[in-house]
This record gives sequence, C-alpha cells and structure tokens, in this order.
Amino acid sequence: MRVLFAGSPGIAVPALEALARGGCGAFALVGLLTNADSPRGRSGRPEPTECAAAAQCLSIPVLKPEKLDGEARAQVAALEPDLLVSFAYGKIFGPKFLALFPAGGINVHPSLLPKYRGATPIPAAIISRETETGISIQRLAPEMDSGDILVQEAVPLDGRETAASLGETMARRAAEMLPALLRGLAAGAVEARPQDHGAATYCSLIAKEDGLIDWGRSAGEIDAQIRAFDPWPLSWTMHGGLQLLILRAEAQGSDGNAAAPGLVLGKDRKKGILIQTGDGILAVSELQYQAKKALGWQAFLNGARNFIGARLGN
Repeated sequence: MRVLFAGSPGIAVPALEALARGGCGAFALVGLLTNADSPRGRSGRPEPTECAAAAQCLSIPVLKPEKLDGEARAQVAALEPDLLVSFAYGKIFGPKFLALFPAGGINVHPSLLPKYRGATPIPAAIISRETETGISIQRLAPEMDSGDILVQEAVPLDGRETAASLGETMARRAAEMLPALLRGLAAGAVEARPQDHGAATYCSLIAKEDGLIDWGRSAGEIDAQIRAFDPWPLSWTMHGGLQLLILRAEAQGSDGNAAAPGLVLGKDRKKGILIQTGDGILAVSELQYQAKKALGWQAFLNGARNFIGARLGN
C-alpha cells in the first residue's frame, strides 16, 4: 500500500518519521503533501514547514501546492498513492482530490472524537480542564472530523499540561499508533465504528486577542487559559501602558478575599507573585514585558519595584 502523508507543523513530524521507517512490506511512504513555504522569524524569509524540513532530511518527495487544484492533483497522481494519511495539514480535501486514493483517506485528530471537532482540540481540552483527552484516527469524511473511528486511545491529563507539552505527547502517541493501524488496514483487519454525531462538540480557531486575561474570572480558569495558550498566542494583561505576558502561573483556590480582581497582593517565597482574581489567587512565577526577556518572578520584581499593589489590566 502506497501512502501519501499530508502534514505541516511539528506535531506531525514524529508520525511522518514513523511512516518513513516503513511498514514491513505492508505500506510504503511515497511522498509528503504540505503547505507552501511561508515567512518566518525576524528576517521574514520564506521557510519550509517543519514537516517539509523533516521530509527533505529523509529524502522523501515533497509537494507544496498553494491550492489543491488540477496541477496539484496531477502531481499527487504521479506518485500513484493508494491511501492518504492526514495530520494537521491545514487544507480541506475536496472530492476530486480524495478520488485519487483508491483506499481513501484517514485523519489523525488529537481528541476523543466526537468531542472537540475542529482546529484547536488541544487548547480546548486544557481550557475546559478535562481530566482526559486522546487521539482518534478516523476515516476522512465530507463533514469536518465526522468520519468513522478506526482506532482511539485516551490520554490522561494531570492539570498542569500546556498546549506545547500536550502537543508533544500527542505527536508521540500518534507516531506509535499509525504504523500498526496501516498494517491492519493493509491486511483488512480493521473495523471502523461510526461516531455519535449527537454528542459532537466543536472548537474554534484562536486569535491573538484571545490571550487577554480577564481578571474577573476565577484563578482556575485563568490558569487553564495560560497553559492552553502556551506557546501561542500566550496570555497577557496590561501594566503601566505596557503589555505584560503571564507565562507561568498556578491557581491557589478561593480565599474569600474582597480585593479587586487584578490587584497584585504581594509575594510568596515558594509560589511567586500573588494576584487577586474574581475567585481565588493566581500565583505567577514567570512574566515578560513586551519586547523584553522572560523573567522569573524574583528577578522581575527586582526591576519592577512598584509592581506590588498595582492593578493589572489598566
């Protein structure tokens, strides 16, 4: 079975590498479909996606079409693939494109479908303070993330994950699951099960402005937001007319304090800077002013001596 892998960001690289190692004769990776090069960093020079960079190191043919049009379909057809495997590719596959694959297509989705269909399932699980999430590998279907489930594994959450750390876990688990699944598909030994569409929930795209902290929310909610938006878009507030990123923090629970939300109450030697929220105190251990470097709370206070007693968000 000849496999075309479609993926772009770093989360998909371990899966790409796992398929490149081969399937003991059951499948062979024949190419990578990825997004076109885009400007990155301060230089603004176009750079390949992380999957493209990995594929080049592995000597895998790379396709980078701007659109999945007739020219792109011709490039794919030349590789004679049987199956499409997609993981965080970033574009919608139309019926003409999917018709190129006699064995159809499958998609890796980092949630326990039908929960958190959509583009941001990892932050969504963290923001919702779930106790578990997971990996689902499904058949590609016309409606987003609605295909029959081929295999699914749960991933327990301890409440301290960030989107970055959970993404690494998902990347590793997907790489472990895919080769075995493809061998099973090649052998005709995999049975799909339909999703319960009535139980489906959805997550939406995240914008940079979503990182603004509402200090009227509870400490637990703000803590979850900070973790969910790490590494992007990060969570921030305003202090003295400057944007202040809150990089590391932990909720301390309800304390009955009547102080105004956003008030910097003081410091704790073990926990960091204590900030009042709408319910409970947030202990902040790492911060960063706009255009400055990230600092631990002690170093930060050394350079911001009037910080304690300030009201954040103004």
